Amino acid sequence: MNTYILTSLALQQYLAFSNLGSEDLVSLIHPVLVVIFVFPMVGIVSNFAWQTRQRRLAAKQDKNKIPALVGREHVKFGRWLAASVVVASLIALAYSITYKSFIKKGLWTKNNPQAILIILIFVATIASLVLLLRARPKLWRGIFATLTGIGLVVLGQQDGVWRLPDEWYWSHYYLGIAVSLLMIFSLAIIDDIYRSITIRNLHIALNCLALLLFIGQGLTGTRDLLEIPPVGKKQPKKAAVEW
Repeated sequence: MNTYILTSLALQQYLAFSNLGSEDLVSLIHPVLVVIFVFPMVGIVSNFAWQTRQRRLAAKQDKNKIPALVGREHVKFGRWLAASVVVASLIALAYSITYKSFIKKGLWTKNNPQAILIILIFVATIASLVLLLRARPKLWRGIFATLTGIGLVVLGQQDGVWRLPDEWYWSHYYLGIAVSLLMIFSLAIIDDIYRSITIRNLHIALNCLALLLFIGQGLTGTRDLLEIPPVGKKQPKKAAVEW
């Protein structure tokens, strides 16, 4: 009896995924990445940010008990968070453009130059992000940050991306682009935060805003998942029966 129940439960879980089509499974990559990696990283980075702030304030009063390691860890995990947010946005855009423009609307055959240009923009945006993470001179950080941001915005304006323009203030797309641009800006100024109090305060203010945007992303992302029905598997066409 117990074996039968366990087998039934395992089969039921398997069938739950077997009912999903390839498009449904690919669409889950973005939310799964965000839930498993991005949101936990938000908590970790916020914790290190708070400890770094408290250590800096305690140092002025000679009551510092927080190790100096927290500042270094905040920078390291902050870079991971910023990069993962941009990558998650690119994955979501790639899914929307690929399935809704390339596959359903046949963009590759109808407008081949535009399709090639979109692919090149994807490649250039990813390359700019990688170079931004590696760049040290202020000029190059600014150039690669600008190119990465432009690439995100341009890709987001392509057909197939669900933008909800009439309710932009509650749109998962616009909130995601906004928080991605804030993450790119943080990467661009990361080496200047410890050299300028003005830039440090700007960094704190913008990332407090980013934290609110992350909360909005969690709400709007859950709403969108509930509103989008699964596509399911495509049934093979039955051959015509001759009488």
